[in-house]
Amino acid sequence: MSEGLLLGLQTALSMQNILFVIFGCFVGTFIGMLPGLGPITAIALMIPITYGIDPSSGMILMAGVYYGAIFGGSTSSILINAPGVAGTVATSFDGYPMALKGQAGKALALAAYSSFCGGTIAAIFLLIAAPALASVSLSFQSPDYFALLLLGLTAIAAFSSKGSFLKSIMMTLFGLMLSTVGTDQASGVERFTFGKIDLLDGISFLLIAMSMFALSEALMSIIRKHKDDDAMKQPTPEVGSLKLTRAEIKDVAPTVARSSVLGFFVGVLPGAGATIASFLAYGMERNLASAKEKLNFGRGSLRGLAAPETANNAACSGSFVPLLTLGIPGSGTTAVMLGALMAYGIQPGPRLLIDNPEVFWSVIVSMYVGNIVLLVINLPLIPYIARALTLPKQLLTVLILFFSLIGVYLVSFNTFDIVMMAGFAVIAIGLRLLDFSMSPLILGFILGGMLEQNLRRSLTLFDGSISFMWERPITLTILILTALVLFMPLITALKKGGKEVNVAEI
Repeated sequence: MSEGLLLGLQTALSMQNILFVIFGCFVGTFIGMLPGLGPITAIALMIPITYGIDPSSGMILMAGVYYGAIFGGSTSSILINAPGVAGTVATSFDGYPMALKGQAGKALALAAYSSFCGGTIAAIFLLIAAPALASVSLSFQSPDYFALLLLGLTAIAAFSSKGSFLKSIMMTLFGLMLSTVGTDQASGVERFTFGKIDLLDGISFLLIAMSMFALSEALMSIIRKHKDDDAMKQPTPEVGSLKLTRAEIKDVAPTVARSSVLGFFVGVLPGAGATIASFLAYGMERNLASAKEKLNFGRGSLRGLAAPETANNAACSGSFVPLLTLGIPGSGTTAVMLGALMAYGIQPGPRLLIDNPEVFWSVIVSMYVGNIVLLVINLPLIPYIARALTLPKQLLTVLILFFSLIGVYLVSFNTFDIVMMAGFAVIAIGLRLLDFSMSPLILGFILGGMLEQNLRRSLTLFDGSISFMWERPITLTILILTALVLFMPLITALKKGGKEVNVAEI
């Protein structure tokens, strides 16, 4: 562990990687505060940049964008009551009322301090928990990886909202189908290429990510009228003083400690993420508050602001535990990061700590560095960054369209990719209008190739028999857990007072 830490410090504290952390935090903060965008869009826009740098630097950059976007979302939540990302919705409950009282600066400062503490505590937990989970790496074989990937695919149960579980399954299957396009690496047979030479190598992950997220999101902002348009037209409140009194710090300190622990462990759960963590932390603090303090929640409570801000940042760090140690993305954002890792030729999972320790440890160390950077660059720049909220949405849409198209073209220099990207963007818009989520699709696309490879290896090890599913205890245990997670929505529906199960509810 000490050797890994030293390797991580050496990698993360190089001048190049420090600059990447600063750049990632700044870009993430800027994009995160713009309603309608978010960390997935921010990371998708960064992927073309990461293709030209080494894996450690690329992951450090994307990690900085991730927690920078979560922090940036709190700025728009507090100043104009328009959460930039879902994880900062709870922040607006008490942050915006504080801004209306002329305490916007204090609210933003408290959000910055809470995010720093939550991220720091979670990074320490990650430092302890990750090696413990990775210690089982030597016992994992192809059948276990196959079962683990199936478990990762069942994260669709967490991605889906009520009534959309079947839609999520359909999107996952669509992603799995797209992953089969190209030349079969084992037999050399062309699959679903339709005679197009451009499809022999399959569909690029970058193309899917940019078209389904960044490009489609920009086009959707043209088609639909966002509910926060009226908020965007309102003048941004004056920031005011950023100072917190000693009594106020003493009051929120226990809240920050509790929310950090809660946020980290919620973030570790695949599919939970920053949004659930922020709401749970807010609810926990409100329940722990006295009757008199409860009256202040929703009207500018410091504890009501500190709790979700601490939890969502801690959850961001926690979400890296299943990603790095098990290869299971816990959210749409970490699914995109998983795809970026695979594009580098790196296999996330139990052997990452052994095969690519510099990536593993540098990402963990960079989280702490990133939280310091967020605190240092955002507190002095808060009044200036807030002005970005007044930029015309039309200008932002054009910029996203430009960077999406140019980013894909500069990687392949193939106009066919641009045409295919536009086609996927149109498909994505149609699916979004029908209330289909894009996260299960990208999850199925990313895990599809790995799932197929490990299934073939498992069948080879057991002479073509599927008995590997029950003959290996680890594989059987993971498959049982997978079945429980997959059928949980159906079990929940059946428990509803003996009522008849409606398929639309699943």
